[in-house]
Amino acid sequence: MSAAGEAQARAGAGGWDRPTEREKRAATIPDPESTPVPAALRERVESAMALYPDSRSAAVPALHAAQELHGWCSPEAIEQVACVMRVTPAYLDSLATFYDMLETEPAGRHSVYVCTNISCSLRGADELMAAVEEAAAADPEVRVRAFECLGACDIAPMASVDGVYVGPLTPKDAPVLLADLRAGRPILPERQLARRPVADPHANSRAFPLPPPEGAGAGEPEEGQA
Repeated sequence: MSAAGEAQARAGAGGWDRPTEREKRAATIPDPESTPVPAALRERVESAMALYPDSRSAAVPALHAAQELHGWCSPEAIEQVACVMRVTPAYLDSLATFYDMLETEPAGRHSVYVCTNISCSLRGADELMAAVEEAAAADPEVRVRAFECLGACDIAPMASVDGVYVGPLTPKDAPVLLADLRAGRPILPERQLARRPVADPHANSRAFPLPPPEGAGAGEPEEGQA
């Protein structure tokens, strides 16, 4: 067979630029009348859509919101987001299967990403990862994953716990980290990146106080430093 013939065979009988599945039904957008969407999810998706000139740019934060509600990007969750965004579920599925922080299979509701890239690795990330995995082994609601880089080399070795950056960490911190997470307390407040002092002399002052600890159950803001 000639090269042209092989190319046509790979492309299908209709050729690379012609549809070959004319009888296949086109993907459809979910019907709002038959697709119930939780009010809280609808509000978050619509708020994200309002931030962008092209509302489709809100797809990733919308899927994150659905994952927080359902625990993963289930077919039901994707259907609900598609209904609000007025796109096809297939469009959202293509994104959910691309980004590895979006779960397309059942997973725990809490995520712990341990950075294992060079800076963290040189400072004991492998041992930290093993300790976190051991501390979370019996809890189906916690998913632990090694992550290539979280961009916080200054606090290596570190982890992202439900989106809260904490570090530097040691293997001995793993049980405390998991205990805070399960109890709904701020995760290791003294190790949170958001609360670290910075070079700006006006930062973390009475005019610009330290932010409160991040995470569920965070209390009232602390009084700023003098």
